[in-house]
Amino acid sequence: MTVDPTTLPRPRTISRAEALAHLERFRAPILLRCGALLIDYIVVICVVAISVLIARMLGGGARSAGGTAETLGIITAILLAALNFVFLAAVWGQTLGKWAAGIRIERIDGRELSFPQTLLRHFVGYPASILTLGIGFLIAAFNAEGRALHDIIAGTVVVREGARRVATRVRRTPR
Repeated sequence: MTVDPTTLPRPRTISRAEALAHLERFRAPILLRCGALLIDYIVVICVVAISVLIARMLGGGARSAGGTAETLGIITAILLAALNFVFLAAVWGQTLGKWAAGIRIERIDGRELSFPQTLLRHFVGYPASILTLGIGFLIAAFNAEGRALHDIIAGTVVVREGARRVATRVRRTPR
């Protein structure tokens, strides 16, 4: 049995107005985003804190502050931050904090993130948001789309995970 490709339905593209309406309903609130970011940083800082404690216990106190355990802890924290903010965000659209908060990063049109887009968001957008003295992050609180400066730069938005599933279920119910 062969299928004629001309009879297959084409994927539906949505207009910018539909995409913005989707974002308005399901965008993640700024406080939820801040909580997710706090969780991400706590995870990374815990690795450094544990390595410092181990270095102090093994190395004889505060005089051996540059010990191997501390160096390994800092290297591990950097690798964990890269894994969390880049790899997990690119593959699943969520960092550990966003997963715990029930939110995810998507493209503005609702598709999943690409790896280059994730790199742009975290290595260009985050520094730009920080260099504006934090105003880049606060833009999300006053922006109708709920997008911060790093989201605008990368063409992304942070949305609630559960609301997206509910919306999908509602759309599929027969009238």
